[in-house]
Amino acid sequence: MSETLLEVTRGELVENIHRGDIAVVGKDGKLKYYKGDPYKVTYLRSSLKPIQALNVFLSGAAEKYDFDDKEIAIMCASHYGEDLHKKVVDKILKKIGLNESNLLCRGAYSINEKFKDYQIANHIKLTPANSDCSGKHCGMLASCLAKGYSIENYNSMDNPLQQDIKKIIAGFCEVKEDKIVIGTDGCGVPVHGISLYNAALGFAKFTFTDDLEPKLKTACDRIFNAMNNYPEMVAGTGGFCTELMKHSNGKLIGKIGADGVYCLAVKGMDVGIAIKIEDGNMHRAVPPVVMRCLEELNVLTTSEMEALKRFRHEHLINSLGEDVGKVNPVFHLNEA
Repeated sequence: MSETLLEVTRGELVENIHRGDIAVVGKDGKLKYYKGDPYKVTYLRSSLKPIQALNVFLSGAAEKYDFDDKEIAIMCASHYGEDLHKKVVDKILKKIGLNESNLLCRGAYSINEKFKDYQIANHIKLTPANSDCSGKHCGMLASCLAKGYSIENYNSMDNPLQQDIKKIIAGFCEVKEDKIVIGTDGCGVPVHGISLYNAALGFAKFTFTDDLEPKLKTACDRIFNAMNNYPEMVAGTGGFCTELMKHSNGKLIGKIGADGVYCLAVKGMDVGIAIKIEDGNMHRAVPPVVMRCLEELNVLTTSEMEALKRFRHEHLINSLGEDVGKVNPVFHLNEA
């Protein structure tokens, strides 16, 4: 059963509770720490993008189109649709000989509220490149072209591209392919349901790649380094994923997913972490839970924690600008 991870206080009362589940898995496949049910099966949503991006390398697309680190990073991203993101998406499309009309994701307002307000106030015309998933879609198109697959329905499970991605997730996360639950994600592509344990195991493999087959090792190393070299591509200005990687000095990658999921790969400890917030709260609940996990595991230095302190506890601010409450992590990890 899910356990209480966060309490939201307003004045003297606990007004809301966020429950969830956590799995911390080592590169050896052993469950190290947990909270709630580490074997809960859930859709990992966009937190699996770094694993899905492995196909860009295994398909031959990364080599064929000589993708740079910015381009690889945005293929793993849930970006804010800022100009810096659109430029990279446009660059990828030009490189592979396609355009925005080939993207099967619709133009959407930014997932960042501040930038969304800017888009509305300035009457910004939305295009598919604005979608937070446009980088992932570019990677899928590139892989189709490299493999000779149709690009007309690349978002369908009937397309061999999606079968390839499913096989990669199954192998990398060590789950039987027929046990992966398939749904449809917000951007129209298949979404994969696996256990938190298996997701964390997959992310643990990014931390120590020497045992992997050469092509897979190259892919994992490039993805890990690209996300750290260009963290602004992975989210955007002030975003949690961006700030977390920017201030952790190359020791981890972190990726958020809709409906309250988050996955990390942490070098040094060589563990993967997978988190699911039971009620699906993404913006308020996820960062404090991630920060508590990193604190419990002694991942970050004092100076790194200080740089990220605004994500440890969210404050409730009313319309008068007054601090009236707080979001507090109240859990401790259990040793397996």
